[in-house]
Amino acid sequence: MGGTATMNEENIDGTNGCSKVRTGTQNEAALLALMEKTGYNMVQENGQRKFGGPPPGWEGPPPPRGCEVFVGKIPRDMYEDELVPVFERAGKIYEFRLMMEFSGENRGYAFVMYTTKEEAQLAIRILNNYEIRPGKFIGVCVSLDNCRLFIGAIPKEKKKEEILDEMKKVTEGVVDVIVYPSATDKTKNRGFAFVEYESHRAAAMARRKLIPGTFQLWGHTIQVDWADPEKEVDEETMQRVKVLYVRNLMISTTEETIKAEFNKFKPGAVERVKKLRDYAFVHFFNREDAVAAMSVMNGKCIDGASIEVTLAKPVNKENTWRQHLNGQISPNSENLIVFANKEESHPKTLGKLPTLPARLNGQHSPSPPEVERCTYPFYPGTKLTPISMYSLKSNHFNSAVMHLDYYCNKNNWAPPEYYLYSTTSQDGKVLLVYKIVIPAIANGSQSYFMPDKLCTTLEDAKELAAQFTLLHLGPF
Repeated sequence: MGGTATMNEENIDGTNGCSKVRTGTQNEAALLALMEKTGYNMVQENGQRKFGGPPPGWEGPPPPRGCEVFVGKIPRDMYEDELVPVFERAGKIYEFRLMMEFSGENRGYAFVMYTTKEEAQLAIRILNNYEIRPGKFIGVCVSLDNCRLFIGAIPKEKKKEEILDEMKKVTEGVVDVIVYPSATDKTKNRGFAFVEYESHRAAAMARRKLIPGTFQLWGHTIQVDWADPEKEVDEETMQRVKVLYVRNLMISTTEETIKAEFNKFKPGAVERVKKLRDYAFVHFFNREDAVAAMSVMNGKCIDGASIEVTLAKPVNKENTWRQHLNGQISPNSENLIVFANKEESHPKTLGKLPTLPARLNGQHSPSPPEVERCTYPFYPGTKLTPISMYSLKSNHFNSAVMHLDYYCNKNNWAPPEYYLYSTTSQDGKVLLVYKIVIPAIANGSQSYFMPDKLCTTLEDAKELAAQFTLLHLGPF
C-alpha cells in the first residue's frame, strides 16, 4: 500500500467489553480516509504507527526539542482517525506516533510532535485530562528525548578528560561528560558522571551495550541507567526567578561569606542565603540583580572552590509525571516525589534542585555522605551522653518523616499531626494515605497536606505524605 500502514483483519476482540468495536476493514477504511483528507502518510514499524513525520510540504529539519507531547490513558480501541482531529486543535502536527500491540489494539499511549513549542504547550493546557470518551480522560505532558546516561561506581580519582576519553572508546556519539567534584575533596569526583550523547538513539545504543551489569571501566563494574531528565520550566516562569542556585561550594564556606561575595558587585542586592552542605540558594530582591550576579559569579572562586551558578528552577507543586519509558518521560508511574539527594550517593538527576535526601522509589537510594550509614561496635563502658534529636543537623535524618518533625521544631511549631485514611483497590488491596496537618499554619492558605498517591504499606504512606508536605513548605 506504498506509504500506508498494514492493518490486521481483526483489530479488536469483540468480547473485550468496549462499546465501540470495529473490524480491521472498518479501521483501515477510516485511516485511509484520514490520509486522503490530510495528505499525510502512515507507516507501521517496530511496534508503532507513524502518521506524518514530516507532514506534506515540510521543508527543513524536524521541529526542535520541546515540541513533542506524551499522551497516556488512550482507550485501546481508539485510533488516529479519532485522535488526530482532537490533537489538531492545538496546532499543526508534524508527527503522530501511536504505539501498537501485535493484536492490532493500541498500547494506550502515543507521542505527538507539533511544529512549535507553543503548540505543544497549548496541547498540554487544553488536552491534559480531556474527556476523550465518556468517562475516559487522557493525560498529556511534555515528552523529552533523553540523550543523557547516568554512570555510577566510577573511580573517584578519575578526571573529566579521562572519563570522556574512556566513554568515547566504548560507546559512539559521546558529546560531553559532566563530572562534579567531591564535596569533601575537590581533587576527586563524586563517583558518578553524566554522559551526554548526540541523540536519544545514540544514548539508547550505549545503554544497551553497558547495561548488562558486567561492563567494566578501569577494572570497576559500573552502574548504568538513564539520567532523570532535567526539570522543564516554562520560559514565562523562569523570567520571574530571582533566586540563584550555587553548587560546588566548600563545606566550610558560610552563608555570610556567600552573601558577602554576591553582594560585592552591588551592595545590598542579596536578600538572604540558604546553604545546604556544598550548595546554596541565593535570594535577590530584584531579578535583574540575580541575572547580573549569575554572569559575574559563575566560575568564580569562593574559599578556593570554583563555583557553578545558575538560575534556580522553581518546584512544580502540581503532580508531575517522571517515569521514563525508553528514556522518555511518561505517566502511569508510582510517582513518589523525588527529593534530590546528597549527591555523593549516586543521584541520577542533573540539575534537580537539592532539598532533602529522602527517596521512596528508584534504584539509586541515597544515603547522606556526611553521616556514614553503618553500625559500629558498642563496647562496655562506652560513655553515652543524652541529647535531643533537635540538636542534630538535618543530614542526620534519612526519612522525610523525621525531616518534617525537625522542620517544625526549627520553626518553633507544634509537631505535625498525621491522619490515616484507606480505600480498596479494584483488585481488593487495602490502599493507604495520610493527611498531614501543621497546626501552626492550619488557619492559613492551606489547612492540610495530602499526596495524590495511595500506598500499600503504612510506612510508605507516611513517608510520602511527609515528602509531599515538605515539598510544599519549601527549604528550611
